[in-house]
Amino acid sequence: MAERAGATDDPARPHVLLIGHLDTVFEPDSPFQAFERLSETAAKGPGTTDMKGGNVVMLYALRALLEADQLDALRVTAVLTGDEEKSGRPLELARAALVEAARGADAAIGFEDGDGDPATAVISRRGSSSWRLEVTGVPAHSSQVFREDIGAGAIYEAARILLGFYEELREEPNLTFNPGLIVGGTDAEFDAAQARGTAFGKNNVIAETAVVTGDLRALSSEQYARAKAKMRAIAERSLPGTGAELTFSDGYPPLAPSDGNRELLEIYDQVSRDLGHGGVEAVDPLKAGAADVSFVADLVPRVLDGVGLMGEGGHTVDETADLTTLPSQTQRAAVLLYRLSSLLRDE
Repeated sequence: MAERAGATDDPARPHVLLIGHLDTVFEPDSPFQAFERLSETAAKGPGTTDMKGGNVVMLYALRALLEADQLDALRVTAVLTGDEEKSGRPLELARAALVEAARGADAAIGFEDGDGDPATAVISRRGSSSWRLEVTGVPAHSSQVFREDIGAGAIYEAARILLGFYEELREEPNLTFNPGLIVGGTDAEFDAAQARGTAFGKNNVIAETAVVTGDLRALSSEQYARAKAKMRAIAERSLPGTGAELTFSDGYPPLAPSDGNRELLEIYDQVSRDLGHGGVEAVDPLKAGAADVSFVADLVPRVLDGVGLMGEGGHTVDETADLTTLPSQTQRAAVLLYRLSSLLRDE
């Protein structure tokens, strides 16, 4: 974290929080490790867009304001986390510095790449949490399945619950829920740390246990609460002879759309038009994953993200930056900050 408080102790000076991260999704043993210039307008490399390029946009925008002798009109705090792609636990401690930096800020700007289109920016992001479903049944010979005193078994019950999720929640806008792993049988074990499981069972034995894990993404805390309540209700409608326990582990909070976020986007849109780079509209939240900016959503009245370097192939070995967007994104960020220094002061 770095902060520039300005040249004068002016309490009216707007406070802007800038957010980025230094890590990528690629492990040390990944073959995708090096920056490669493909042409004058393109470059490949881990994190070129997500989000080394966004950090560069942030720093060059600040340099432009410094050289124009305008940086001291703002109180600027920049936070670059080192574990955005795979966050430390507990999250409350891993993001404590970011949350503390957000207190009292007038606006927060994230330099992720959004959906890779410079004609869009992010004013809302869905949060991401995980769930775990543990199901039990009565083990018996398969010829006795469905008998009143034995029941359907753990695998049938797990299947019923998952189908219930699909049928009752899939039509809700911006809500997704994905079962990513399932193990079941006479005996099933799940290693959460390794995200892998093992199971033993026979075709002629009714399954005694089943474990399913997945994620849940929602656009607001209220939508999270509704979805969790519905999922729990579905899990509680147990088939005969079965039982189920559904637990949730909260992860990234949602960044819900707000009037303040829309206001910041309107300013950014006008900056872009004035610079001749065209208009900017809000990206569909289904196209934007979770990000650190969501941790400040309840603390900062105006939040905008997705204004970093653009490109394609993020989180894959084909991650490629569109270098033609480096000057335009930097110009838009610099002028946005310049205008905020006066617009927020005048409030």
